[in-house]
Amino acid sequence: MAENINNINWYPGHMKKTRELIQQNLKLVDLVIEILDARIPVSSRNPVINEITEGKRRIIVLNKSDLADDDSTRDWIKNFREEGHEALRLNCNKGMGFKELYALLEKIQDEVNVSRTLKKPLRMMVVGVPNVGKSSFINRLTGRRSAKTGDKPGVTRGKQWLSIENGMQLLDTPGILWPKFEDPRTGLYLAFCGSIKDEILDTDSLGMELIRVLTEEYPGLLTSRYKLDELCRPGDYSESLGRETEDEKEAAIVNMESIALKRGFILPGKRINYTRTAETVLDEFRAGTIGRITLEKVDR
Repeated sequence: MAENINNINWYPGHMKKTRELIQQNLKLVDLVIEILDARIPVSSRNPVINEITEGKRRIIVLNKSDLADDDSTRDWIKNFREEGHEALRLNCNKGMGFKELYALLEKIQDEVNVSRTLKKPLRMMVVGVPNVGKSSFINRLTGRRSAKTGDKPGVTRGKQWLSIENGMQLLDTPGILWPKFEDPRTGLYLAFCGSIKDEILDTDSLGMELIRVLTEEYPGLLTSRYKLDELCRPGDYSESLGRETEDEKEAAIVNMESIALKRGFILPGKRINYTRTAETVLDEFRAGTIGRITLEKVDR
């Protein structure tokens, strides 16, 4: 799985153009709004954006916070504020947190106008990797479906200047990723959350990896959701293997089979339907059905 992720071409021409677009238009805006996925605040935070927007005031938005662990989200907001950025949690689909966002924007508008002889509406740039919810964020601010959205990453195209309801100006940019992943977990976590197209990955392996991670990080949620009596761990005896599991990967396969048996995902000949099991666990993680999960913690 890690090999598949590392072999993907992460920097095609349109992403290079996006970087240039951000650099060219940065001087036109007062503020950068960076959208992150609250479940993976490190992996969804693009170091390229961090580099090219240096020196600009920034609001960091932890979107999809309804899917993330509350305690972890509070820790991340505190961490980003200690770095010198404004930070807040949002749920763009339901509108949670937007009252706080508007109040913050009005405060920044007043501060910017102090140094201006001619008062102008606040101009903002919205940036983020694909599928973190940029388009939903923009649609919520403008009160209309002004930005294209979709379930697949990378739907937004080109540059758009938009007016939000309080008269401020918003610049949208396409999603941008970085050339390569130094840590294989970055690509893995982005794939779990749907920021990488499922078609270019091995779904069976991805689902197994997610089960492995959840077995370690959120065992209670996994057993509760799939009504498992217990989870297999490395060193446990497995009847399906006929021996003790040697490592986390083997244990995850056993747990994957247990989920399949509970859900009835069985093919003719009493074979496990690994693909359907993987797709179900991935879909239910992304929808928050398994529970509120944050894969990256501040103290790690």
